[in-house]
Amino acid sequence: MQQSQVPAKPAHVYDRGTEWEALTRFVHRPLPHAMLGIVSGRRRMGKTFLLRALVEQQGGFYFGATAATATESLRQFGAALAEYAGSPVPFSFATWDDAVTYVFGLAAPDRGEGPLLVVIDEFPYLVKAAQELPSLMQREIDRFQVEENRMRLLLCGSAMSVMGGLLASTAPLRGRAQLELVVRPFGYRAAADFWGVADSPALAARLHAVVGGTPAYLRQFLANDVPADLEEFDDWLCRTVLSPLSPLFREARYLLAEEADVRDTALYHSVLAAVAQGNSTRGGIAGYIGRKAVDISHPLNVLEDSHLLVREADVFRAGKSQYRITEPLINFYEAVMRPSWARLESGQAVEVWAAASERFAAQVAGPHFETVCREYVLGPGRSLLAGSMGEVGAGVVVDPATRKQVQIDVAVVEPGSGGGRPKAALLGEVKWGTVMGLGHLERLRRARDVLAERGMDTRRCGLACFSGAGFSDALRAESVRGDGDVLLIGLDELYGRTTPALLLP
Repeated sequence: MQQSQVPAKPAHVYDRGTEWEALTRFVHRPLPHAMLGIVSGRRRMGKTFLLRALVEQQGGFYFGATAATATESLRQFGAALAEYAGSPVPFSFATWDDAVTYVFGLAAPDRGEGPLLVVIDEFPYLVKAAQELPSLMQREIDRFQVEENRMRLLLCGSAMSVMGGLLASTAPLRGRAQLELVVRPFGYRAAADFWGVADSPALAARLHAVVGGTPAYLRQFLANDVPADLEEFDDWLCRTVLSPLSPLFREARYLLAEEADVRDTALYHSVLAAVAQGNSTRGGIAGYIGRKAVDISHPLNVLEDSHLLVREADVFRAGKSQYRITEPLINFYEAVMRPSWARLESGQAVEVWAAASERFAAQVAGPHFETVCREYVLGPGRSLLAGSMGEVGAGVVVDPATRKQVQIDVAVVEPGSGGGRPKAALLGEVKWGTVMGLGHLERLRRARDVLAERGMDTRRCGLACFSGAGFSDALRAESVRGDGDVLLIGLDELYGRTTPALLLP
């Protein structure tokens, strides 16, 4: 299918161009056999909104499952299918086997032309009630790899561990899917546009550090309540996220409780709190919660599978890694809200927030800003690196002369080709609330020298200072008169209001 043939994304679907193209290409792929797609993503990401728009445009059958028994779920499915087929009475299936067979029969070549799109949303609810469903679907999909069939089946769900398990290991549907799409939060720039604050990068950065890029928070949770400017941010935060009357107040707790594999929520909150407090290594987390490192493997794995925690490798030290909370609202909850939960429940939001400003900067805004800067280098800032396609991450460089560690918050490292030396394309330091000066640049230069001494190719390695508070005059002058290897990236550059100069190739 040519690019021009892909049906245009409806105007009411914001962003999601990549996801829309993937879905429409899946539906219209010119194959005469049944196809399976898996769509997942945490709650509130707009998966249902996206899939309903797809069904409205493409035609087909949509079924949204609910938490129910196997019998009730089958009855609901039969009623929805009858409505789709135009039957005056609900279909009565004796078993899920009958229902699955009937649905695939609707996609037989003699029943119509073109693909038949079938979307089953919140599929984990059905699997919990009828564990045989994946095996039944496997049987039909395998059958219709030999026989012709127009089925385009999309299974969608928010329980990330369940959805990931559908295609894992010895699962019945492993190897059967032609699409595996994860609907993620909006990127920081798209989120700023969505909230209508793109013209105020300082406000956009603070909003994103708290609520991230989750679409539902703006319209469904807050009814489009957005701070008018940076000066109103504190009042907005106290009347929304920190208010027990707001739907966002308990949202972080619900996000964790909704994961199917989370049993002991207290343990999982303690793990997340450890990371939010800056204990980002396995040993640090274990020490914070009073467990042995080996004893926290399961909760760490569950949180990773749920996409609430991610382990990021140190790009300079093999075998070293750190954990990071992926959902900003959970990080904000663990760092700011949970320690003062009783006071917040009693309506003391203003007092709690006034006392939490330093904690917010150090444990929420600062670490989140580092993540945003890496996202910038992965996306709009990639063009600054003269074509480098290296891995973007972070790491620690140990200076052998002083035995001090130099934290590199943004690094772009390319593996050596043909057995050659690895190459550092960019080394960057990030500061949220600090005006950066020459000392920060000298630290990066020293790290570059150390890496060169270790055998890494640093001949074209740029140095970047990322700051949410600005740069000293001396640093700005140095970046202008230097060798073209220094980048200064502030909020205006991150949000596309100003374009930094290219690094010299």
